[in-house]
Amino acid sequence: MAKKYIDVMDTTFRDGFQSVFGGRVLMDDFFPAVEAAKNAGITHFEFGGGARFQSLYFYLQEDAFQMMDGFREIVGPDANLQVLSRGINTVMLDTGSREMIDLFAKMFKKHGTSTVRNFDALNDVNNLAYSAECIKKHGLNHEVVVTMMDLPPGCKGAHDVPFYEKTLRNILDSGIAFDSVCFKDASGTANPHKVYETIAMARKLLGESVHLRLHTHETAGVSVASYLAALEAGANGIDMAASPVSGGTSQPDILTMLHATKGTNYNLGDLKLNKILKYEDRLKECLAEYMIPPEATQVSPLIPFSPMPGGALTANTQMMRDSGELDKFDKVIAAMKEVVERGGYGTSVTPVSQFYWQQAYANVMFGPWKQIAPGYGRMVLGYFGRTPVKADDEIIKLASEKLNLEPTTENPLDIADRDETKSIAHWEKVLEEEGLEATEENVFIAGACDQKGIAFLKGESPLMVRKGKNNSGEAEMAGNYTVVVDGKKYSVQVAEGEADIQISEAAPTTTPAAAAPTPAQGVGTVEIHSQTPGNVWKILKNPGDTVAEGDVIMILEAMKMEIDIAAPQAGKIASINVSVNDAVADAQLLATME
Repeated sequence: MAKKYIDVMDTTFRDGFQSVFGGRVLMDDFFPAVEAAKNAGITHFEFGGGARFQSLYFYLQEDAFQMMDGFREIVGPDANLQVLSRGINTVMLDTGSREMIDLFAKMFKKHGTSTVRNFDALNDVNNLAYSAECIKKHGLNHEVVVTMMDLPPGCKGAHDVPFYEKTLRNILDSGIAFDSVCFKDASGTANPHKVYETIAMARKLLGESVHLRLHTHETAGVSVASYLAALEAGANGIDMAASPVSGGTSQPDILTMLHATKGTNYNLGDLKLNKILKYEDRLKECLAEYMIPPEATQVSPLIPFSPMPGGALTANTQMMRDSGELDKFDKVIAAMKEVVERGGYGTSVTPVSQFYWQQAYANVMFGPWKQIAPGYGRMVLGYFGRTPVKADDEIIKLASEKLNLEPTTENPLDIADRDETKSIAHWEKVLEEEGLEATEENVFIAGACDQKGIAFLKGESPLMVRKGKNNSGEAEMAGNYTVVVDGKKYSVQVAEGEADIQISEAAPTTTPAAAAPTPAQGVGTVEIHSQTPGNVWKILKNPGDTVAEGDVIMILEAMKMEIDIAAPQAGKIASINVSVNDAVADAQLLATME
């Protein structure tokens, strides 16, 4: 009897890149590996969407649409090229208007997409309906999604088999048109037994004709067991990646799953071991210069306690590494449990995973619940749809006070449609004012990426790719350092290889006697310092302005969250010591008052 054919989607070039490199891989570097994957017999690829849309404009000086066109040219017209879309967000930073969601489907169809995997992190089926309509309208395959995770220990109320059955029945009852169904576990925390029961439930509801698949990550160490459970329960497809962007925070390796299914009745995509070996060798050559962060290769047994998706984990650690805060990573992860529990149990997948992360980060940096991350606050207030269970009443009240917003049950799409800045006309006008051509692609780039999209179109975006000889994730250490041993300072020269190094006692430094502060003209005696590294996003007050205690003077951006800088007392602003877009260090002087 012939083995059951299992469709394999290669996630290397989207989720693999996102989970290991934060999405920062240049197309000319990886396109030769796409050719190798095609030669290995792979015909189903995840090639864009998700964070691999914005990252190209933010960090790579590349156009995602051009990348997609090039990918399609390599693999040919018959390959199934899939993208990831976040329901009412699609690939945008925030909820899109209806016309921008429609433009998303139109542009992604135009630039080579075959299938859109469409999910909502809250499992609010109302958030899937309109995007599904647009996806089908423009001739794309629609893969509708139920998002999964395990709740942290001691939590209950959602994310069990009855919850997933209710969500799937809501999808079926809504009349949403779909071509396949995916259960997506971005944090890799759903335990294999629950996976088996969930897929078996879905197979019973959907019948045998519907294509059913599981997506997971290796972050918690159970992905292979979960895939085997899903296949046993009746799944038709699974997602895998190729080394060196497999395992760890990414999907299990293709070779690993080929080995795990030896002797079974499953045929994984007609893939052959020797051909996959050649493909992985080529991919390693292509990515040889890229820095692989050590956390991207690790399995963490603590992830089920604080579910952090692999695709977000490395992006967050890289931001903390850049700002010198990586030592606080474990504390932020530990703080996530309470944030998840009190936030209504939205699935830890973009954008909700980032909301969780931002709030946990704020709780660590500024004290528990002293600040409310805007995304997290708007989520518990209902501005992204309905959370699986009601958020904690105290947190809802706090979010309402901090953000000056009332809770809502209104359709998020109706709210977005009223926002002029989310209209096509608005971005056409912005492009015209900037002297840029208002093509549909440019309109979508600007609308999806805001001012960073405009910066890209003007040729002003940065190139931020992590490459170097050291591929372990550790910084190069050559250079001159001052170290302290038993209270004495020594000047130490560190060199690579076996070069001769010199150590000498450092010259003593003199510290001037402290003097009473004598503010310069226009500078007040009350200093306001940053509590975290970040960037100046907005300055709301000017020198000479009178403020009350608690008034917001400026807003910083750190870890993709807004941080209010408030007046510590009533008084007058004497000086503003930074400018918009400035990068600021921890404890840097931001403003003074008198």
